[in-house]
Amino acid sequence: MSTPFTIAIDGPAGAGKGTLARRLADHYRLNLLDTGLTYRAVAHKLLELGLPLDNVSAAETAARQVDLSNLDRTVLSAHAVGEAASKVAVIPTVRRILVEKQRVFAKAPPGAVLDGRDIGTVVCPDADIKLYVTASAEVRARRRLAEIESMGGSADFATILADIERRDERDMGRADSPLKPAADAHLLDTSEMAIEAAFLAAMAIVDEVLAKRNKA
Repeated sequence: MSTPFTIAIDGPAGAGKGTLARRLADHYRLNLLDTGLTYRAVAHKLLELGLPLDNVSAAETAARQVDLSNLDRTVLSAHAVGEAASKVAVIPTVRRILVEKQRVFAKAPPGAVLDGRDIGTVVCPDADIKLYVTASAEVRARRRLAEIESMGGSADFATILADIERRDERDMGRADSPLKPAADAHLLDTSEMAIEAAFLAAMAIVDEVLAKRNKA
């Protein structure tokens, strides 16, 4: 691809967008960024330093120091970090700092797949492809429970569901860059869809756009 090709994937937690993003990045040999990890990195730094999550200046400093090429998913995937990240993510200046970093990442050849909450609406509004991946809260809670149990842990379904609904409310209700599908996004509801089916559906969308682009 002569110019960077960008695929923007948005949606709530647990809908399958991360897995889909990895599959698409591998298939089309594009760079990959889970933008949620950038907010988790800021939250992790504040937790590590024992600072309040609403300490704006400390959060801004942590955001400026985030290295997009060195995001440790193992460390940043901890539940407590995710909870903290959704609180840090409502700070407008933190969002602006990280969005700028994400845009630079997206423009690097050969292009990128970015997944998050505001990629198609704010970070990359001119993305070549915009996907909005969703699923019912109940389905997402069941998936999270199965994931925890598969790793030998245990959890309560009702607690997980309540956590997901709270996070959705925070993400969709925040004043700055709320979670919502872009007007021109392709909707993929994975409630009754396995990841393979979602991947094939997304691939069909991408291949169509690539075919038109190559003819131009």
